[in-house]
Amino acid sequence: MRQLKTFFIRTYGCQMNELDSEIMVGLLEKRGLQRIQDEDSADLLLFNTCSIRDLAERKVMGKIGKIAHSRKNKPMIGVTGCMAMAKKESIFRKLPHVDFVIGTNNISDMNDVLDEVLSTGKPMIRTDDQFEENLNYLIAKRDDPVKAFVSIIRGCDKYCTYCVVPYTRGQEVSRDPNSIVEECTRLVEQGYKEITLLGQNVNSYGKDKPEWNCLFHDLLYRLDKIPGLARVRFMTSHPVDITLDLMQAIRDLPSVCEFVHFPIQAGSNRILKKMHRIYTVETYLEKVQLLRETVPNVSLGTDIIVGFPTETEEEFQQTYDIFKQIRYSVAFIFAYSARKGTPAFRWKDDISEEVKQERLHRLLELHAEICAEERQALLGTDIEVLVEKRNRDEKHLKGRTRCWKNVIFTGNDECIGTLQTIHVTSYSNQTLIGDCLGQKAAPQMLNVVS
Repeated sequence: MRQLKTFFIRTYGCQMNELDSEIMVGLLEKRGLQRIQDEDSADLLLFNTCSIRDLAERKVMGKIGKIAHSRKNKPMIGVTGCMAMAKKESIFRKLPHVDFVIGTNNISDMNDVLDEVLSTGKPMIRTDDQFEENLNYLIAKRDDPVKAFVSIIRGCDKYCTYCVVPYTRGQEVSRDPNSIVEECTRLVEQGYKEITLLGQNVNSYGKDKPEWNCLFHDLLYRLDKIPGLARVRFMTSHPVDITLDLMQAIRDLPSVCEFVHFPIQAGSNRILKKMHRIYTVETYLEKVQLLRETVPNVSLGTDIIVGFPTETEEEFQQTYDIFKQIRYSVAFIFAYSARKGTPAFRWKDDISEEVKQERLHRLLELHAEICAEERQALLGTDIEVLVEKRNRDEKHLKGRTRCWKNVIFTGNDECIGTLQTIHVTSYSNQTLIGDCLGQKAAPQMLNVVS
């Protein structure tokens, strides 16, 4: 029987995939395997994949195909993640040297699948459509010693017409709040200062379990009581489920960062309806106004798709105008990519790639202008920074503000993992540059919009 001693894992896609990889690393290390960074010599190669865009899938397929032809000693190859759910058995047809496929809902089956493949030599597939909350999150092996991802809800019930997530991760399943609090408490005890709560739609947390009497804002209040937890972030949100209770929690809880990912996707009501986003531009703007009234120093992020089927130039201009009006601090902007299995895949992709790229470029330029103006406004101010690590130049330390801005400054390694007050003196590209004023910051310094 084949022996597995080492493994290599490559992760594609979102933060949820990063967390899933950390859990898989923990499972494999508990099994006795050693993680190495050299894919050319590992006995087991794992590819944790993304299906959100066609390009992501093609990259993985090309990578695995290249390995099959370049390695003399045949490693065991496994495909996990969203592509495993989207492609399922067809992965074996296209990539016959793949040994197993494990879907997003079957991470806990990793060792059983490995045992089966090793004993039989036959390909194995586990891709359940529905997630059962049976993961041991505490086994996750994290690379970052300061920040940690924590899953609170998996799946999505919104069924946007362009999105594969409901088909690759199933319906929404909330995680028991006691389990979440226990994991976060342990992470803080281990020295973690910042936790990002993950879900395809974190705002739906608890709605599938009314007997818990714990919705998303209730969970935030519980987490805020954990001693030593400096920061709590969350993503991703759906505008429909952002409530006044949540806004008030962001305002009132010291640990919760004043940043909300508030994806609009498009600025045209017709396109929003075609996307099945279940809100209008008007209701979206009303919530933005209420959020800014409730949390005056809040910073907003968004996702936007340009070139959605039948999008006119006028409708794109509406998206552009909304972006300019709201002035998003963080934006993930993409040209539409048809995904097989989604309702939108049946429609003609009638916007040329040239037009998509031109619209994409215009929005990216606008976003760059807004971000530059934000950085200019921060010159001379004092901001709170969680110090994460040494910068690549090794001369500076690197960290982030509460609202996601990158900051570098000169300092000692003892600062890593602490909150420091940084006086902003300049910026380069998207990074703020400053001088460290010390670990203890006056309260008024920490209220600067950043």
